[in-house]
Amino acid sequence: MLKYELIHPEIIGFLAGAGHGARVLIADANFPASTKVGPNTNVVYLDLSPGIPTATQVLQAVLSAVNVEEAAVMQPEKGGDPTIFAEFQRLLPPGMELKRLDRFAFYEAVMEPDTALIIQTGEQRLYANILLTLGVVAPK
Repeated sequence: MLKYELIHPEIIGFLAGAGHGARVLIADANFPASTKVGPNTNVVYLDLSPGIPTATQVLQAVLSAVNVEEAAVMQPEKGGDPTIFAEFQRLLPPGMELKRLDRFAFYEAVMEPDTALIIQTGEQRLYANILLTLGVVAPK
């Protein structure tokens, strides 16, 4: 039994196989993960029930296992930022800003060959998707 924060065996395996520049999408329950998927993308459906788990819970666990160099979100067409953007921002490394993409640019980014993994959550809040670009592990 692992004693890390991230213990899901499939997610650990897919993250271990992903390299620098690979992308990982943590998707809300409304994201079309079966159709907006790239040619090299694995999908893990964690959406157990509405709201379980949340996107921020999954983000926290994933960030405990990998370095991230960029994070992008889907910007709503109207209105301000959804409240979850501030929650994402608090969990990201200090100084990292959220890159905002319109809906269709976000879908295109997810469907690129560099997207290694989509994790579908039970998150019910709208626009609760975050696309991470994996960074490097510095030599010791």
